[in-house]
Amino acid sequence: MKVGILGLGEAGALYATGFSEHGWQVAGFDPGDVPTPAGVARAASPADAVQGCDLVLSLTGAKAALAVAEEAAPYLPDATVYADMNAGAPELKRKIADVIAASSRALFSDVSVIGSVPKYRHRTALLASGPGAPAVVGHFGALQAPVEDLGAEPGAASARKLLRSLFMKGVAAVIVEAVDAGRAAGAERWVRGQIAAELTGGEATLERLYRGTYKHADRRAREVAAAADLLRELGLDPGLARAVSRLHTLTGRPEGLRDTTRLTPAVLAAYQGLPTANIGDATERLGLLDSGISALWPGARAVGRAVTVWTRAGDNQAIHQAVKIAEPGDIIVVNGEGDVSRALIGELIAERARARGVVGMVLDGAARDVEVLAEMGFPVWARAVTPAGPYKFGPGRVGVPVAVGGVVCQPGDLVVGDGDGVAVVPADRAASVLAAAREVEAEEARRRAGIRAAATATAATLATATATATATATPGEAS
Repeated sequence: MKVGILGLGEAGALYATGFSEHGWQVAGFDPGDVPTPAGVARAASPADAVQGCDLVLSLTGAKAALAVAEEAAPYLPDATVYADMNAGAPELKRKIADVIAASSRALFSDVSVIGSVPKYRHRTALLASGPGAPAVVGHFGALQAPVEDLGAEPGAASARKLLRSLFMKGVAAVIVEAVDAGRAAGAERWVRGQIAAELTGGEATLERLYRGTYKHADRRAREVAAAADLLRELGLDPGLARAVSRLHTLTGRPEGLRDTTRLTPAVLAAYQGLPTANIGDATERLGLLDSGISALWPGARAVGRAVTVWTRAGDNQAIHQAVKIAEPGDIIVVNGEGDVSRALIGELIAERARARGVVGMVLDGAARDVEVLAEMGFPVWARAVTPAGPYKFGPGRVGVPVAVGGVVCQPGDLVVGDGDGVAVVPADRAASVLAAAREVEAEEARRRAGIRAAATATAATLATATATATATATPGEAS
């Protein structure tokens, strides 16, 4: 039996040694300057490493996993099991499975390690899914590694791994911070005793902590916030404690832990410069505000998280409230009931908003002070322009779902505006829509390049034909 191991880091080297000890022929590849384990034939490429293998283990790290699979797939022997053991997302595992299936007749398996490889080596417990999972059970079982077969769906094993990591990594982080805080306060032994005592209760302790968190969310959030203050006083970073406090706060909301802030600065930055037209194409033209809402000055562009406002026609009291709570990177989206008789915003409220980091406003209503807004460079999309100022009496609502330009916008949704108009993307779809819109953008670039190349070729052909005709014509014909 022969195994090929792609990636000879700590885990790869331990697995290579384990298989070698059990009589397997082992080939390994790693582009880095890492030692070659005893009994391993070092290969020059992934293609060389997988030749003649019954089993291939990918331990390259999730970042390189797809590229390595693409390089190795065409060289996999029939019926070889390709086991991707990287700690990647289920979506990544499915992509790798597709690559293997498209270029070979090998069997893919999504394999997740659920124990300490340095401690248990090749006998570490595993989860496996995908067509090759039964073979993984057999191969690793012969090495005395417990393997749970989760069925034929690639990504199932990695999903279980991530669920387990929520607990394991979270508990480990809390223990580290608590023990370090105890050490800084001169009470490490006592803190260790408290933690150890709590963990001995097993399921009963888990249930008590889980239910108690939801039942006493507000009180415990304040308690952990106070603990974060203590960490700062002790000279330690309180970041994790702040995050734990926020989690307790979230459990006190009706929506619980539902993520309403998925638009990270990295996601917002990735949307910069992406045309709303491409976003519309990527979402089947859904989420585009009607053409009655347009940019108030040429060149206006903005990408931000929605702070939503629903206000009575012609009244901007709620918009002032929204500005007070807005954060850098937000864009204020207002359902002004389509009224254009009075401007909901002007230069002064725009200045206040900009000072808080607000990147723009979208109004299903009117605005004014257009020339000053353009001078400020503050982007605004509105249904109309009028010099008439607003009422300031209310009522209004902030942070509620709103209908703007025929589109429903939730608090925290992604909003993109440019010269063509405004697109709204649900926060939980921002990543997938970004990928699809980039594909649209790339396809359009390819098509433009093709059109230009064809035009250039046509012009060259015509020029050649004209030159040939001129060269062969008689003097009389040429004249």
